[in-house]
Amino acid sequence: MHPGKILIILGLLLIIAGVLFLHGGKIPFIGRLPGDIRIERGNFTFFFPLGSCLLLSILLSLILWLFRR
Repeated sequence: MHPGKILIILGLLLIIAGVLFLHGGKIPFIGRLPGDIRIERGNFTFFFPLGSCLLLSILLSLILWLFRR
C-alpha cells in the first residue's frame, strides 16, 4: 500500500473520530446498545461500552476492507 493512501485513510479516520467526539452525545444509540455495561451505585458510576465498541470495530473493519479492494 502506498504511503499516500495510508495518510488519506488515517486522515479520514481522524475526521470521523473528531465528528464523533463533537456530536457523539447527540447520537441516541451510542452507549445504549445491548451489551453496554453500566453500573451506578451511590456516587460511583462504571460504564463500559462493549456493544458500541463491537459495532464500531465491525464498521471500521468493513470500511478498511473496502479501501483495500
